[in-house]
Amino acid sequence: MKLIVEPLRRLLHGTVRVPGDKSIGHRALLFSLLSATPVRVRGLGDGADNGRSAKAIAALGATISRDPADPGALVIAGTGLDGMRAPAAPLDCGNSGTTIRLLCGLLAGQRFAATLFGDESLSKRPMRRVIEPLAQMGASITGQGTGVDVTPPLTIGPAAGPLTAIDYALPMASAQVKTAILLAGLYADGETCVTEPGPSRDHSERMLAYLGAPLATAGRRTAIDTRGWDRRLAGAGFDVPGDPSSSAFLVAAALVGGADEVRLPDICTNPTRTGFLDAIAAMGGRVAAEDPRAAGPEPVADLAVRGPAPELAATEIAGDLAVRSIDELPILAVLAARARGTTIVRNAEELRVKESDRIATTCAMLRAFGVTCEERPDGFAVEGRPDRPLAAARVHADGDHRIAMAAAVAGLVADGPTVIDDADNVATSYPGFAAALTALGAQIRVE
Repeated sequence: MKLIVEPLRRLLHGTVRVPGDKSIGHRALLFSLLSATPVRVRGLGDGADNGRSAKAIAALGATISRDPADPGALVIAGTGLDGMRAPAAPLDCGNSGTTIRLLCGLLAGQRFAATLFGDESLSKRPMRRVIEPLAQMGASITGQGTGVDVTPPLTIGPAAGPLTAIDYALPMASAQVKTAILLAGLYADGETCVTEPGPSRDHSERMLAYLGAPLATAGRRTAIDTRGWDRRLAGAGFDVPGDPSSSAFLVAAALVGGADEVRLPDICTNPTRTGFLDAIAAMGGRVAAEDPRAAGPEPVADLAVRGPAPELAATEIAGDLAVRSIDELPILAVLAARARGTTIVRNAEELRVKESDRIATTCAMLRAFGVTCEERPDGFAVEGRPDRPLAAARVHADGDHRIAMAAAVAGLVADGPTVIDDADNVATSYPGFAAALTALGAQIRVE
């Protein structure tokens, strides 16, 4: 698939509802498998990644049906903690790193074996950082490769008995690894603790506590203590709010091209997910978060951008801010290309092991638009080009949905049509991305 983007001819305008948050959607599906009562889930996006998690829990014994009173909601009848069944075939995780890593934690304590695999991209992604702590708990997980790292396919189990509780310090902040350990901790005797060196997404902690897991958090230390617990998780349902990572591309489009008014309702504003808003504010961009409220365990608000393209200033994105905006760094790089001065991104080495090496692919994408971008081991430096349009480009997205969408936004302020090749995986997170930009007034077509 390729995207063809024309330069903007007018200010963007309109209201767009973005897909349900993918991270929260994965957890709503996978954790509902563990519930002793049916769970009603509203607002799931229709991206391929969440679909992989849905197929996985069905293969493990969950029943998924549409609510006849609310066709937009799913009712998931799970198996409870101890009722999972062995899948009849290997579980296909597609392009979803979240699905495969969280399943490692869910399956680590099961008395049956399961095999997890994915597409070509997922088959190259490193799994040692999730395998090592689970192995310390007594899980049996094997994969491909005997060198620096382990890659899928992975074979998990069977567990010989209850797992061993551990006290584990993560070498780098990772919500996926943290969640896998906590899920395995549900099958361990005693208190399983995870300590992070910095903040990461806390959707798992919020949702597990909502379901009644014996979870406690103090600072950057989170513990699951199964002593005296009745081993019952139960919840009525989840409302999945709009995905802030998807909204970031539309917010950026409104900022680089200008907006009469662009509104994005019901966006998750969990503080661990709003680093991109903080980075935009540091650059001098204005994004209003209106009508803040709660949606189950998560906070939400309506995001709005109004006015002509602002004068943006270069900034530094590092430390906790880099962690909280890790998925949005490619689109923040596009904003940096329109800011005055040189923007520095540091402490983002995790970008190296995403769907692509996002440090390399982000820099290559910007260079295609005529922007100077210096690749660094843990980030990059972008020299802004605010006074003239970007050069029309042909970009190869390297199969990475975020690179493809970031390039589409950059194409809105280029001096001619932009062509983005290898953009098929946009469907993994935001199948309606091109339609959303078109609804706001952009000219973008899919071939």
